[in-house]
Amino acid sequence: MSPEPHGHPEPSAPRSRSGTLGRHAPRTGGEPVTAQSALRLRRLLSVIFLPVFAAAAALFALWARVSGPGGSPHRAVLITIAALCAILAFLAVVDLLVVVRRLRRERGAGR
Repeated sequence: MSPEPHGHPEPSAPRSRSGTLGRHAPRTGGEPVTAQSALRLRRLLSVIFLPVFAAAAALFALWARVSGPGGSPHRAVLITIAALCAILAFLAVVDLLVVVRRLRRERGAGR
């Protein structure tokens, strides 16, 4: 048996350590062996902020539509803010899908 670095064997991680698109990311040595993402917190934040950003995108788009040519804030600013809110809502949807998939995979692996 070869000695482990620092004299301590690495315990196996309880969760799958797959990376992007299922690829396994090798440990660099700086992160804890059992580091885990707060999946339930990420799911909660996605569930909260998805409707917030979707509603904000709709409201800013509506405001941009009814604003006049010389209105303040300028129509282009409102359209930009609406687009940014729509992008953030889309990212919340993607994150929610990823988190739900990972939580289901964890439940399946624990059986």
